[in-house]
Amino acid sequence: MKKIMRALVAALAATLAFSLGAPTASAAAWSSSDKWGTWNNGGYIVRNNIWGSGAGPQSIWANSYSNWGVWANHPNTGGVKSYPHAGKALNKRLSSIGSLTSRFNVSVPGSGAYATTYDIWANNNAYEVMVWMNRTGPVGAIGSRQGTFSVGGHTWDVYRGSNGANAVFSFLRTSNTSSGSVDLKAIMNWIRARGWWGDVTVGEVQFGYEITSSSGGKNFTTNSYSVSGG
Repeated sequence: MKKIMRALVAALAATLAFSLGAPTASAAAWSSSDKWGTWNNGGYIVRNNIWGSGAGPQSIWANSYSNWGVWANHPNTGGVKSYPHAGKALNKRLSSIGSLTSRFNVSVPGSGAYATTYDIWANNNAYEVMVWMNRTGPVGAIGSRQGTFSVGGHTWDVYRGSNGANAVFSFLRTSNTSSGSVDLKAIMNWIRARGWWGDVTVGEVQFGYEITSSSGGKNFTTNSYSVSGG
């Protein structure tokens, strides 16, 4: 009877942990609920990165830079609350980068307001390139729409603008995808060919989830992710 009771208690605890979010965190190599929690692994930095006003609780876990996720419970209000991500520093001139491609596979919720996006920084954060692979809910890009273009292996609605601190170029995939590969060097060369920037110094390539709302608690999981070249 005692063994049965212990088994029931363990099962109940596991169910409760799952319902409270981040079921993988307890078994992960690293986890954090700190808003600026960071972890270095394999030449990447995994960051919890809760930076927006009015944010709710968010916990991040990681087994590696390629396998990590967050449980986030941000209120259903406007404004980006967080951008949990894995980042890889390059610090190279665009012209010296022979190739730069990335592969990803994610599991994301079907509700809330967020975008699964790359964030590429250049010239000491004077330029920001956002590459949205999927999006859900009332989220939009900064600036004005420049048109629809095919580059880097996908077709995008492209926006150009500024957030007041830096120029922002946004590439929003015309249909959502949760896995695939993208040629980031081709996108950056395309921006240069249009005269929007020059031979910039590419700082860090980041990939993660720009979350505006995830009321009730939602899981975002990076099943795999890598950046090649540079």
